[in-house]
Amino acid sequence: MDQRVTDYIQKKEAWSEGLNTLRAILKKLPVEETIKWGSPFYTNGGKNIVGMSAFKNYFGLWFIQGALLKDKNKVLINAQEGKTSAMRQWRFNSVEEIDEDLVREYVLEALENKDQGKVIKPKKKPLIVPELLQKELDNNPKLKEMYESFTLSKKREYADHISEAKREATKQSRLEKIIPMILENKGLYDKYKNC
Repeated sequence: MDQRVTDYIQKKEAWSEGLNTLRAILKKLPVEETIKWGSPFYTNGGKNIVGMSAFKNYFGLWFIQGALLKDKNKVLINAQEGKTSAMRQWRFNSVEEIDEDLVREYVLEALENKDQGKVIKPKKKPLIVPELLQKELDNNPKLKEMYESFTLSKKREYADHISEAKREATKQSRLEKIIPMILENKGLYDKYKNC
């Protein structure tokens, strides 16, 4: 058992019983337990299969390639409609809602899909640098150099972070926040990726 998962569950007091129940089910299956993106995660053969998480109003599982699951019981939802094409989430509001046989069935199907090489690849979207960020890059050669050294995904994280703000004041404050991060060669979400 990964101590980091135990620590995660203990911190989620409201949902610890449900998370421990899900963990016990998952530990009986051919998956390895770890932490990814700050949450408990279960992999097989180095491939991400299912994550476990807790939020304010629910806890649940998220299947990386959940859209490939048959979902005959209609328990899966796309938590980010329009943003994610493959991931699906299974939410629980109480430990009583957990059906061990059904959870096992969904995870085993996900493992079978992985073994068959079934995968939904994310669609490549073009990098659109918002005008506010582009202006700053044009006026600050060191900033531009550091930004250009990032991977496409890190560039997109910063561009989207500014673009997704609705108010100009929010866009400006986000820009001011990210400038030092870029200059320090840090990605916007690096602190979550090193868990």
